[in-house]
Amino acid sequence: MDNEKYDALKIENQLCFPLYACSREIIKQYKPFLDEIDLTYTQYITMMVLWEKKSLTVKELGSCLFLDSGTLTPLLKKMEAKGLLARRRSEEDERNLIVTITEKGESLKEKAVKVPAEMAKCTNLEPEEAMELYKILYKILGRSGK
Repeated sequence: MDNEKYDALKIENQLCFPLYACSREIIKQYKPFLDEIDLTYTQYITMMVLWEKKSLTVKELGSCLFLDSGTLTPLLKKMEAKGLLARRRSEEDERNLIVTITEKGESLKEKAVKVPAEMAKCTNLEPEEAMELYKILYKILGRSGK
């Protein structure tokens, strides 16, 4: 009877564990496709935001990616060294750092366009299941999906 007290501590009863394990597995599946375009997964998701928005503050970028500035700063420095983006202080408020995609970063979009289709082949989900999971995950994150 006393063991029931600890059932909540069993790994199979944790929602966080399959989310964590799936996240790691999916990111691992991305690696060969991202190696071809010389990006890490975090650099790839950063580029996806930049391909869409072109220019935004580090704070806005962090909000889009659920990343803090401590994670973004070294990431953005490496990406800037690769020539994929440029960073500059805002003229209106020097406390804000603006991140802007470069021509080289924009041209990488053409090579990256096949990645989502390749990744779709790596899951055991039907398109409807994938969309439902997408909505559920964004609900957990406190944002609406598409």
